[in-house]
Amino acid sequence: MGKVSLKNIRVYAYHGCLAEETLIGSDYRVDLTVWANLEKSTLSDDLEDTVDYVLLNAIVKEEMAVPSKLLEHVAKRIVVKVFNKAAAVALIKISVAKINPPIGGDVQEVAVVLKEKRA
Repeated sequence: MGKVSLKNIRVYAYHGCLAEETLIGSDYRVDLTVWANLEKSTLSDDLEDTVDYVLLNAIVKEEMAVPSKLLEHVAKRIVVKVFNKAAAVALIKISVAKINPPIGGDVQEVAVVLKEKRA
């Protein structure tokens, strides 16, 4: 079992429960790690035999572009889409963070982390 990680994917998006958040938007950071059997790709040197991180990045960007009230909802959509599009993925860990959230304090970011196995 090996892992493929995409760290610090930066996205500007429109998530949140406040009306202003969906109009103004915010900066977000996504970290995504997937675990899969990478044995075949270590021998073949063929993209078809591994988890394509270009695909993973595209999924993150697509789902982050769809407004949601909750970061949990966005993270779950990304998890579901990765499992649907990347058959080799057995386990996913994702963190979706809102940078400088409007919560009335000096908070660098708030983040939701999900870790799920393929059913």
